[in-house]
Amino acid sequence: MKKIAFILALAPLPALAHPGGPLAHGLAGGFMHPLMGLDHVAVMLTVGLWAGLLGGAARLALPGAFLGTMGLGMALGMAGVAMPGVEAGILASVVLLGLLAALVVRLPLGMAAPLVALFGLLHGQAHGAEAGAVELTYGMGALVATAALHAAGLVLARPLARLLPRAQLA
Repeated sequence: MKKIAFILALAPLPALAHPGGPLAHGLAGGFMHPLMGLDHVAVMLTVGLWAGLLGGAARLALPGAFLGTMGLGMALGMAGVAMPGVEAGILASVVLLGLLAALVVRLPLGMAAPLVALFGLLHGQAHGAEAGAVELTYGMGALVATAALHAAGLVLARPLARLLPRAQLA
């Protein structure tokens, strides 16, 4: 029953649009953006959770890959560079990363990190397009909130590993 509840907690939610608004600028706006979209919260927690369940080098590599490419994606979005399929990619990130974490799929780090990096790029582009202009403080806020969500996922991994027979933390 606990396993089912865990899997349902990672069930995909609809990807939310990024229409702009009062929190689209500044440090506080950047910090709040990842926390206000369930699609972002789900993926960012899941990156940390999956990294924690994989253990070893993945604990730093997966969040680092996501944060690095998220920063690049934000810069592209703020510069007005459009990327096709961003919202569909964000939805795919929720579904795929949720399944990978729920099933504790042990991809080699050389496959897991680029996958997470791709999803970081897409989320970053959405954040950057939201800001609409080059605004360093907005990007910094979004990266800090994302890192905090990754850290929360890493912390959740240890107690959840006891519920998942395939998870053996390194």
